[in-house]
Amino acid sequence: MKAYYSDHFVLPLPPGHRFPMIKYRLIREGAQQAVPDLDFHEAQPATDGELALAHHPDYIARASAGQLTAAEQRAIGFPWTPEMIERSRRSSGATIAACRAAFDDGVAVNLAGGTHHAHADHGAGFCVFNDAAIAARLMQAERRAARVAIVDLDVHQGNGTAAILARDDSVFTLSLHGQNNYPFDKASSDLDVALPDGVEDAQYLAALAQALDTLQRRFAPQLLIYLAGADPHEGDRLGKMKLSLQGLAARDQMVFSMAAQQKIPVAVTMAGGYGTDLVQTVNVHIQTIRLASRHALTMAETWAAARAR
Repeated sequence: MKAYYSDHFVLPLPPGHRFPMIKYRLIREGAQQAVPDLDFHEAQPATDGELALAHHPDYIARASAGQLTAAEQRAIGFPWTPEMIERSRRSSGATIAACRAAFDDGVAVNLAGGTHHAHADHGAGFCVFNDAAIAARLMQAERRAARVAIVDLDVHQGNGTAAILARDDSVFTLSLHGQNNYPFDKASSDLDVALPDGVEDAQYLAALAQALDTLQRRFAPQLLIYLAGADPHEGDRLGKMKLSLQGLAARDQMVFSMAAQQKIPVAVTMAGGYGTDLVQTVNVHIQTIRLASRHALTMAETWAAARAR
């Protein structure tokens, strides 16, 4: 299974900043140990043309040139630096590459990504460019898939993704998130499932099963982009949910099983994760990567059998 990384493009954040920059290097290093069959690739940067599939050219130009206002930088949560733009382009490029690889291998992963708060004309919530919306539109432009589903299981609603794709019937946006969590001014996805604070495994998994059933009844995706946030975990300081490591494994397996049954390629992104104990957060992400690798083997066997027939 191919895994695309950009963790060596590091944002120079001020001391005490709450964004866990080191998380991405730890994910890559941990995945190398835990999932030995991974095929690692450095992510290439998304071009202006690719970014423009989801973002206004003026925003791309101003962001790239360091011309964002102080208010725009506060909304993103990062001070502007050339490294911020380079990393954001690379993270979007990694999701693009993972989507392309998924059509060959069944599944591929971006070891970052899931920047779902970025809107067409501004960034927000640690998100500069919206990798899932960009990649979905590009896969359509490349005629790899006419219909794309974005399954967003970060604890925070994918408001930027929903807003960018609001009038696009060819992309189905599903967001399962905390009703009392950021962003407090939510957008409208094709399917929003808002859950209360303190939700545990059983209630979450029941809601997810119903949501995935609705997705399958209302839409027939040819590609699935999966935002596998670690922040529903009980140890997350921003999540307000109480999912266990086992519950999150069941969540991932539910998504991969649906994809296997429908023979849908899957591109996985890591999305959020802000654990009080960063090791717990990294373990959640590595668990997702391990399960994705197993799914890759299943898909390879399924596609090989189909070709043989």
